[in-house]
Amino acid sequence: MNTFVQSASSSQLERRDRYVARGVSNQNPVVIVRAEGARMWDESGRAYIDFAGGIGVMNVGHNHPEVVAAVKAQAEKLFHTCVHVALNEPYLALAEALCRIAPLSGPKKALLLNSGAEAVENAIKIARSFTGRPAIIAFEGGFHGRTMLGMSLTSKVDPYKVGYGPFVPEVYRMPFPNPYRNPFGPGDLTEQALGFLRHAFETYVDPNQVAAVIVEPVQGEGGFVVPPADFLPKLRDLCRQHGILLVVDEVQTGFGRTGRMFATEYAAGLEPDMVVMAKSMGGGLPISAVVGRADVMDAPKPGGLGGTYGGNPLACAAALKVIEIMERDGLPQRALEIGERSMAFLRGLQERHAMIGDVRGLGAMVAIELVKDRETKEPYPEAVARVSKKCLEYGLITVKAGVYNNVIRLLSPLVISDDELQQGLEILAQAIRETETER
Repeated sequence: MNTFVQSASSSQLERRDRYVARGVSNQNPVVIVRAEGARMWDESGRAYIDFAGGIGVMNVGHNHPEVVAAVKAQAEKLFHTCVHVALNEPYLALAEALCRIAPLSGPKKALLLNSGAEAVENAIKIARSFTGRPAIIAFEGGFHGRTMLGMSLTSKVDPYKVGYGPFVPEVYRMPFPNPYRNPFGPGDLTEQALGFLRHAFETYVDPNQVAAVIVEPVQGEGGFVVPPADFLPKLRDLCRQHGILLVVDEVQTGFGRTGRMFATEYAAGLEPDMVVMAKSMGGGLPISAVVGRADVMDAPKPGGLGGTYGGNPLACAAALKVIEIMERDGLPQRALEIGERSMAFLRGLQERHAMIGDVRGLGAMVAIELVKDRETKEPYPEAVARVSKKCLEYGLITVKAGVYNNVIRLLSPLVISDDELQQGLEILAQAIRETETER
């Protein structure tokens, strides 16, 4: 059972314990009733700076007035048709917009869905349909959702996979080139990772039976692990050699978070076959997409893709406005500024606190990894729990990550002001100081 503190009233705790399934975790035990920009307020009126963004969902900020207006306007006209029954304009407009901004060239098509996991599932379905092959390759440290296939692709046992097997067959997991926790030892990380994959084609799975490789350009739940710059392009080349599709999971990295509209854009000429999108795409409403090569996307026959709520008109209206705001207001560029400020501050903090083992990130996708000893790099999840609790007490919402739950990730809305960012970083620093002193 979660231990609630701060502003959550006893009546709210009772409701939570009585009616909400135990498996629904809660890191910050407060009840939020209002939010705006990069701030949230609980039921007692206390304000919090948001460094979590609903786990990367609120890149344009909470309750952006233009997104609210777009949803209101759409709600007055049409809530739902189900695209399988009758087309609606927001679905068509968003599909067109996503094909325009997706980081791949040539003819493209889109499929609209409701969640990141649902988009991942459908990308794999499309890959298998197009190639006629069954096998999928994923990476250690990767996270692709909580559905049965999502769990099968995900590389974290507790809590995501404990007690839920057996999992989907023909999923093969490879080491990820993690610069901080190098799984190979001395040498070129990219070459070692791809060498392991080539070896796997001889010992684990016939490459002619592999439909797709799915990879996050920056691992999200895995702890904001940024691979070497040459990894994705060389992975792309290896996939092409064997007729394997490359699926890039941009659920958390997409829509401006890393300093580009999509993190894939950092690798010039990468040309994935499909890109999976969700989270900040809808400004807080549930919507996701798979965008890919037209010939690949057209492989499933009519009726093989979709769902009742996929591409709901309200969520589409929100997503269209999000894209407009992102491009007009230069939010990806703002992500670079946030990232530079955050990384500089945290690296300075790292020099003063031994339990900060690593500071890393790309754009405004920034994280610190806490360890008990810098030499052994033994994970320190207990410290993350204490730091997060102190941050909450001082008015900062944080969220953890990492295979060992020892990473604090920063996912503030990209509209956060410099003052709010600095205040949040100073709260984080105070929580780390106190935690290390108590240690």
